Amino acid sequence: MKRWLSILFVLSMFTLPGMAKDKNKTVTPSVSASATIGPDYKIGVSDVLAINVWKEPDISRSLSVRPDGFITLPLIGDIKAAGKTPNGLRDALVIALRKYIDSPQVTVIVTEARSQRFNVLGQVTRPGAYALNNGTGVLDALAIAGGLREFAKKNKIYVLRVVNGERMRIPYNYKAVLSGKSDSSELLLQAGDTVVVP
Repeated sequence: MKRWLSILFVLSMFTLPGMAKDKNKTVTPSVSASATIGPDYKIGVSDVLAINVWKEPDISRSLSVRPDGFITLPLIGDIKAAGKTPNGLRDALVIALRKYIDSPQVTVIVTEARSQRFNVLGQVTRPGAYALNNGTGVLDALAIAGGLREFAKKNKIYVLRVVNGERMRIPYNYKAVLSGKSDSSELLLQAGDTVVVP
């Protein structure tokens, strides 16, 4: 008996990947930037940027893009970030900093892609917010969220999407897409979409 208690004690010291030590704590999937950031990625509102100006620690910093699409840096002030690629923003910062620094060397990294995400709710293993890659469809989203739970209503899955300020409900024929029927096609997700599995 003592042996089993000691084994249980040792096991309790470790946490398996994906498990929270605190049973009352809910685990929210993080929105990974690495999966979504390519050379053509457009910076959006709420994205977190790491801006490094070589040999200028007072200017270098990590900040998020404001709701108006701008960021603020010392010397430069406000500069538009939303809609630019990381390299495009870097070039704009270099031009702006040339007034104050000789040959500024700037790097811009999107550390959190908060603007490009989708949500999965309902009867899936891991509901939450996830990073949106180009070409991600509903089937991909369900797989990323750990798959359907036992009592999920496969024929009632739908996607909520905001179009011109109005929320649309788009039905999704899970069984038809899964079986590869010619009259069904995969629904590609857009930033801000929510997949709902009743």
